[in-house]
Amino acid sequence: MRAGSESSAQTAVMPEVAASAATSDASPKRRMGVWAATAVVTGEAISLGIFLTPAGMAKSLGSPALLIAVWCGMALITLAGALCFTELAVRNPEDGGEYVYLRRGFGRHVAFLYGWMAAVVMYPGVAAALSVGIVPYIQALIPLPAKLAVFVPALVLVVLGALNYFGTQLSSGVMATLNWLKVPVLAALIGWAFFSGHAMMANVLPFANRRAGSDPLVDGIAGATISAFFCFGGWWEAGKIAGEVKNPARNLAVAFSGGVLIVTAIYLLLSLAFVAVVPMEQIGSNTAFVALFGKALFGAAGGRVLALCVVLCVLGGLMVLTMAVPRVTLALAQSEAGNAGRGAMAAFARQHPIFGTPANGVLLQTGMALVVVSLGAFDKILAYIIFPSVVFLALTVGTLFRTISPVKRWWYPLAPIVFILGSGVLALMLLMHNPLAALLGAAIVLCGLPVRFLVRRREA
Repeated sequence: MRAGSESSAQTAVMPEVAASAATSDASPKRRMGVWAATAVVTGEAISLGIFLTPAGMAKSLGSPALLIAVWCGMALITLAGALCFTELAVRNPEDGGEYVYLRRGFGRHVAFLYGWMAAVVMYPGVAAALSVGIVPYIQALIPLPAKLAVFVPALVLVVLGALNYFGTQLSSGVMATLNWLKVPVLAALIGWAFFSGHAMMANVLPFANRRAGSDPLVDGIAGATISAFFCFGGWWEAGKIAGEVKNPARNLAVAFSGGVLIVTAIYLLLSLAFVAVVPMEQIGSNTAFVALFGKALFGAAGGRVLALCVVLCVLGGLMVLTMAVPRVTLALAQSEAGNAGRGAMAAFARQHPIFGTPANGVLLQTGMALVVVSLGAFDKILAYIIFPSVVFLALTVGTLFRTISPVKRWWYPLAPIVFILGSGVLALMLLMHNPLAALLGAAIVLCGLPVRFLVRRREA
């Protein structure tokens, strides 16, 4: 029976469940409003990357006009994806995000590969990288001995894991507060740069001409596009917590589209502020550029001010990860365990009886991130997994073409076509830039197939 049902699942298409979205709003687990849902989108996108990548992008492109063009191009692709993910989340108002969409669109094998990558490989690597990356900025605020500083990443991961373990209302409140604080803080930073007299038009002009020392045009655009994708990355996480959102049909639409527009505005303005305050000719390394920017705006206190901004942004992003990823584990485990609730993944298929959270999924996410931190392997994991991540995003949007009830939106089919084509170009860039890492990443993901075979064989 299991083999037959799984075979039919491979050709299954996504059912129409939008009608249930309205009634599901009464579910007691739906505690997140529109502000918290939008905070998930902005919180994961606005993290450490915005303080590090614009300098490299500006130096590589050598032109403010090209810098803006790359940001706008990536924003267009991202907005197209946000429209598609809104439709997917409204049709599937439950936790799990991409895993649920892929399972219903392409079957359990493809979905399992995504869930395997997300829960065990990619997101623990991202969490580990952010927790380690935040340490120098915490030290800039609170001088810590080197012997204590090495424990900071683990402490950050454990504290955030505990917040998510003990309740969605508590964790979503903390997450929303951290991530909405980012917006006024970064807006104030941008306003101070432009209206305090530190930004100079002479640093931006000539607007379209490329500066000496910039990379060849094609290489520069390719590298900047990859960096822009890294910065925007994570906007799709709101789909993973759709089962926690009140009135998902309205609130998720606002969260995806509104969140992407907020992120785009901040990225464009902050990048312009960077190059208007610090001339492109002075750009060396990314970290040195951030120090120059902070010193130009705030003098000797600049390093501490920028460090505070980075800490706030990274903690918000980590909070989103720790909240969203265990929902993927929960959806994966529930699908694999079946109605009987037995098997190797059954422990992850249950929510906590008191707190109502995917508690074992939180423990798995936190534990795997701690392992990656202890091994120091997060850089390699991120390099290997980015290529298959882009492929899975394109496949996820592609499920819109496999629905039983047709999509009747003003943007369909243009938005999914734009996103899939943009993702394809980005995947090709990644493959050409580092073919070994891309192929190794694909191999790591495909390892999920024998893992699933062994687990199911053991259960049989």
